[in-house]
Amino acid sequence: MNAPLIKRSFDVEAVRAQFPILERTVHGRPLVYLDNAASAQKPEAVIEAMAGAMRGAYANVHRGLHALANETTDAFEGARSTVARFINAPSPQTIVFTKSGTHAINIVAAGLDIQPGDEIVLSVMEHHSNIVPWHFLRERKGAVLKWVDIDDDGVIDPGALDDLMGPRTKLVTLSHMSNVLGVKTRADELIRLAHGKGVPVLLDGCQRVVHGHVDVQALDVDFYAFTGHKIYGPTGIGILYGKPERLAALPPFEGGGEMIDIVERERVTYNEPPHRFEAGTPPILEAIGLKAAIDWFTGQDRGAIEAHEAAIRDRAMAALRGLNWVTLHGQAADKGAIVAFSVEGAHPHDIAQILDRQGVAVRAGHHCAQPLMQRLGVTATARASFACYNRIEEVDVFIEALHKARKLLS
Repeated sequence: MNAPLIKRSFDVEAVRAQFPILERTVHGRPLVYLDNAASAQKPEAVIEAMAGAMRGAYANVHRGLHALANETTDAFEGARSTVARFINAPSPQTIVFTKSGTHAINIVAAGLDIQPGDEIVLSVMEHHSNIVPWHFLRERKGAVLKWVDIDDDGVIDPGALDDLMGPRTKLVTLSHMSNVLGVKTRADELIRLAHGKGVPVLLDGCQRVVHGHVDVQALDVDFYAFTGHKIYGPTGIGILYGKPERLAALPPFEGGGEMIDIVERERVTYNEPPHRFEAGTPPILEAIGLKAAIDWFTGQDRGAIEAHEAAIRDRAMAALRGLNWVTLHGQAADKGAIVAFSVEGAHPHDIAQILDRQGVAVRAGHHCAQPLMQRLGVTATARASFACYNRIEEVDVFIEALHKARKLLS
């Protein structure tokens, strides 16, 4: 597999040319894909890396004694090293391959030693993947969930978090960037507060890793979870980072091959992290695809991408603020390229369907964040989310389509 070419400046047309799907039309109109927070499209580098592995160098990994097994194992473990460098993890052994960001969070939840009355602190703007696993602990082990509120833009007051933590707090778990409001959590400050009380922290980084640099060592975070498909990689693979001592303290989540050391009739011993958490055949092709995605992404001018996405976000928010029949949800200063909104007198699902007929793909619903919807006083919103390959002019197409939807629904 060839290494991707490293670009030294950002050119949106050059980037778009690497994403085959962006050439297609929808309902006879050019595709304007604004559903990137749900899942990003894939560059040719990722498609070819996975296809190339299947064509020329595929076998199961680890313990094989033949050439294809060794080549595939090297590619698989090379992907682990790539992920470690990407988030500045101290070693590849702190990187666990999972099937999703959700799976990563569940590994931590299942491994915590929870007694009745122990507390998990989380915010009201979490994705369901960072809520439901803690409800499992509430239902099955008697854990107590304590909810930190946000202001109207999604900002967490550090003092409010500090007040919720006590001697029974086992974990603070927060989104590093909201999948609805786009707000970037002040994670470094919140982690310091938690650690000051001896409480470990898990961050859901599924949105954050694609909209800014992540350095898990600088953050001093205990666990970090993210997924491949939002960062231009394939579905079916996620990442759990954990400090070495934190991973070592977690029991296995699933049993099977690879995660064991010795299996006998009367006893079993387990492998060391990260393999302890990778039971069965792992996501081999997906790991190869994720490596290609990270190589492609880090080969771009990341600062230029952030500036480009910020310009698109600002253009969209300025246009929506100018419409007295639109309500914007989340206007924090430090915000990613995600815009959630409501249209007066129209259900978000209707808005999304009419936009689709005009070639514009947005998301509508509760976005797997029902406690946040309750906090905002709505049942659902529409959401436009942007990626590096979106043209700034696509905002104008989106706004024009929104005007047409409003007229049709009036």
